[in-house]
Amino acid sequence: MVKYPSGSLAAFRKPVTKKEEHATVHRSYKHRKGVNFSDRGMTLEQQINESNKYYLMGEIAVVHKKPTPVQIVKVDYPKRSKAVIREAYFRQASTTDYNGVYKGYYLDFEAKETRNKTNFPLKNFHDHQIFHLDECLKQQGICFTIIRFASLERYFVTPASFVIHAYREKDKSSMTLKEIESHSYEIKSGFRPTLPYLEAVDKFIADRKSE
Repeated sequence: MVKYPSGSLAAFRKPVTKKEEHATVHRSYKHRKGVNFSDRGMTLEQQINESNKYYLMGEIAVVHKKPTPVQIVKVDYPKRSKAVIREAYFRQASTTDYNGVYKGYYLDFEAKETRNKTNFPLKNFHDHQIFHLDECLKQQGICFTIIRFASLERYFVTPASFVIHAYREKDKSSMTLKEIESHSYEIKSGFRPTLPYLEAVDKFIADRKSE
């Protein structure tokens, strides 16, 4: 049993057989024809973490959520072999939410969501995140943001290059939904994986090879 930085537990076991997978899928959809209940009540982070677990177990990709840096202030030692943290603070993360490797390519991305229906506020990004994504792009990494419009239940995989350009544009406070639609790949939530963002990454790779 291995505990990953995302906080999820995954056991290294045999891959699910076709028969088992079919039975699981059937149970997921049995409530009402045409309705997918697999992601009901899940946050965007949970959806991505579950997808990453699926990709890992299938030996498709290795992607993890980066742990949030913690500053430990006070530690007690009630026993020589046991330490108890009494006081600690979360420090601001210095990079982005996720990174990993897929088909030999380095991936680095942020996960953001909004309840707005017509635009995504750029204030949801921070200077250090934009700087980090820009530096990773310079090293030929595949960098992007997964944006969820929660009220619309729509998901977009937006290239970091577009986000960086919008963020640095003078007097621009948000990216409109139409802009995001024009510069992103839209994906649909599902079952295995919960959020198939690698479909968009495949398109990024194809575009890069065609350049």
